[in-house]
Amino acid sequence: MSKTIFTVVENCVACKSCEIACAVEHSCSKTLAGAILETPLPQRRITVEGVGAYSYPSRCQHCSDASCITACPTGAMQRDGNTDAVFSDHDRCIGCWMCVVVCPFGGVTADPVNKKALKCDRCPERTAKGEAPACVSACPTGALLFLTPEEFAAQRRQATAHAAVCGESTTKLNGMDILRSLKGAN
Repeated sequence: MSKTIFTVVENCVACKSCEIACAVEHSCSKTLAGAILETPLPQRRITVEGVGAYSYPSRCQHCSDASCITACPTGAMQRDGNTDAVFSDHDRCIGCWMCVVVCPFGGVTADPVNKKALKCDRCPERTAKGEAPACVSACPTGALLFLTPEEFAAQRRQATAHAAVCGESTTKLNGMDILRSLKGAN
């Protein structure tokens, strides 16, 4: 199974390193110094959203049944056959924003300059070389992980087993606790 980006909500501290790394990776220069001098400025494909006391790095989830692909009238939204990543073919995009309307995660946005769909592409140049996407590599707290679903589940099981066996009582909330508290607050 292909690797994907997982979010460990409880680790996000809203440093926005992922946003900067994403914009730099999608710049012409591929350097921070060069990217800030580019016109137009490179756009990020991930946005750290604040929700109460918590933060969530919001981006495309590369859904297995991606509604953006179904809704796209020109076929600009496509799935990479090798990596399963959903991407937008900018040459085919007509800026109708159907993908923006149907995405349940807000993972597709509008490029304000080119008037084309803009979304996470999982950094295909990096992943082709065996590297993690830029946002994952830049995350200092491990809130973003690039793993297979099996690897992610194994990490979660290991952490739970460690806490159970070692008798550690953790004061740190897990992701589900955070989501439940946020739903209860609304």
